[in-house]
Amino acid sequence: MELKPNQIICGDCIEILSGIDEPIADLIFADPPFNIGYKYDKYHDKVESKNYIDWTKDWMLACCKALKPAGSFYIAIGDDYAANVKVIADEIGLTMRNWIIWHYTFGQQTKAKFARAHTHIFYFVKDKDNFTFNDRAVRVPSDRQLVYNDKRSNPEGKMPDDVWDTFSRVCGTFKERQGWHPCQMPEILLARIIAASSKAGDVVLDPFSGSGTTAASAYQYGRKYIGIDMSNDYCEKTRERLEELEKLEWEENFKRLEIKRLCIEMGFSPEQVMASEKIFYFYKSQLDLRFDGILEISQKEITDILNSFGKFEVCRNKNITDDQSSNLIFN
Repeated sequence: MELKPNQIICGDCIEILSGIDEPIADLIFADPPFNIGYKYDKYHDKVESKNYIDWTKDWMLACCKALKPAGSFYIAIGDDYAANVKVIADEIGLTMRNWIIWHYTFGQQTKAKFARAHTHIFYFVKDKDNFTFNDRAVRVPSDRQLVYNDKRSNPEGKMPDDVWDTFSRVCGTFKERQGWHPCQMPEILLARIIAASSKAGDVVLDPFSGSGTTAASAYQYGRKYIGIDMSNDYCEKTRERLEELEKLEWEENFKRLEIKRLCIEMGFSPEQVMASEKIFYFYKSQLDLRFDGILEISQKEITDILNSFGKFEVCRNKNITDDQSSNLIFN
């Protein structure tokens, strides 16, 4: 069986990926059901633990068959089965590069235990010595640059750590929200993964396409996409989501998503970026690094796009005190 890029396929990912002739994916992002009782269109999300673990190994093996030798494989999973995913990955020969914690900016409230406010994201590769990682695409200005004017700072910024605490969950009131799916990843989180672990023209595969966020982010970053889902309804609505994005050239989508992503990763709103010459200087410098060799962008384009954004939630850099933040914005 031959898979072709830039399509959303309705079906069982294990059957589809197990039947392919050649690896096709440069990057795979999987956000499977967590076996905690979510109501999906065509999948029962509460099965016996042993059956769920066996199924997890089956779909991970199928994904590995579809992954190219230099490919990367990210898996988002909840607490209950995170350890099982790691054990299975070891068994099938994947190398873990990071065990990322995605800490939401607000959690899911509970009455009888501490509120759960995170998801695990594993970052695996097939070949520990041969893979894509674009560090300049994900670096952010450091406190040494923004606050302390430290000459020892790396002018290209710092690497984000493995606790991702600037990305909010997609709430029901967000414009990005696709109301037809019960759990949706934010585009900017997928944008970080796609920017880091793939190149322009690479194929990004999502075996549990759901709301279509992986495909949407891949398209906006000039990548090819393949999404697989069991639900005809989810697949059709994902195609509609992609058709809306395709009304603009990918370059325009890319600029808007990248400008928003950097705001949120820095922990400043568009208004704060534009209010401080110092913040804007480092903001544009970081964008120039990210856009280098891809597109050119002027200061006017940046400010026009920043001005076009409505209000969106940001988590201000926790390492910057209120006094320091005030100095950054107004001095």
